[in-house]
Amino acid sequence: MLLAQCISTLLVTGLGGLLAARSGAASALLGGLTCLIPSLYFAWRVGSVGGGRQAGRFVANVYRAEAGKFGLTVALFAVVFVAVPPSNPIFFFVAYVAVLFTHWLAPWLVRGGPAP
Repeated sequence: MLLAQCISTLLVTGLGGLLAARSGAASALLGGLTCLIPSLYFAWRVGSVGGGRQAGRFVANVYRAEAGKFGLTVALFAVVFVAVPPSNPIFFFVAYVAVLFTHWLAPWLVRGGPAP
C-alpha cells in the first residue's frame, strides 16, 4: 500500500513537471508527501504492536495511530501553507487526493482483482 502511494506521488509529480515545469512538480511533490508521511507514521505505529491475545491493546493502538495521523496531516498542511506555500496549488491538491485515494485500489493491488 505504501509503495503504491509512493508510486502515485512520483507519477503526479512527473505529470506536474510535464504540464507546469518545476513549480508544478514541486507543488505535486509537496502534496504527495503531505499525504504519504502521515500514512508512513500510521503504518509504523500499527506495526509496532502485534494482534493475537492483546486485541484490546491493538485496537487502542490503531485509534492512537489514526489520531496521530490526523494530527500530523493538519500540521503538515499548516507547515506547507505557512513556510513553503505551493506555487501551483492545483497540483498540490491533485497529488494529495491521488495519494489519499490510492487505498481504493487496495483490493486490486492485494488480490489482483476487486473484492467480491
